[in-house]
Amino acid sequence: MSELASSISRGAQKYSHILFARHPALPSIRLQNLDIYGMNLNKVIIAGNLTRDPELRQTPSGQNVCTIGVATNRIWNDPAGQKQQATEFHNVVLWGRLAEITNQYLKKGRLVLVEGRLQTRSWDDKQTGQKKYKTEIVAETIQFGPQGGGGGGAPASSHEPAAQDAPPAEIPTVQYPTDEEEIKPEDIPF
Repeated sequence: MSELASSISRGAQKYSHILFARHPALPSIRLQNLDIYGMNLNKVIIAGNLTRDPELRQTPSGQNVCTIGVATNRIWNDPAGQKQQATEFHNVVLWGRLAEITNQYLKKGRLVLVEGRLQTRSWDDKQTGQKKYKTEIVAETIQFGPQGGGGGGAPASSHEPAAQDAPPAEIPTVQYPTDEEEIKPEDIPF
């Protein structure tokens, strides 16, 4: 084994609890039996705001597919101490039930966390004949952020007028028994 391979192997063994956090549904992996050079990982995790409303379509076979755009921000201080910001835009593709749920509950500006993999598609442009490429995130899981447009996006219900003149609804209260009162099973409503 070369010195580089030996060094990588020692480092991977030392930090195996960090590099290979095991999911409960997956079988455990013994790092010593892995071929270091044969490992591959295609994993993307982004958290950002939707740049447009979801677009739901169906394939000719009837499979639901939804596309969303997600903007992520990177904020840092430059060498002069000035705050800098860069925005990246990501195309995300969701399939099946995940596509339906995303289309039903998400709107432009909503905060989301997407986990998935990168995939590059290619096709020939009909007008120019050139080969075109598009890299997208194929989502495996998605988590929705707070409904108020968390993260600086537009409120989810910004098109509805606010009912400010209505009095606040009275909140029902429950009277708990004191220590000397006994709770009887027939008093429990379920």
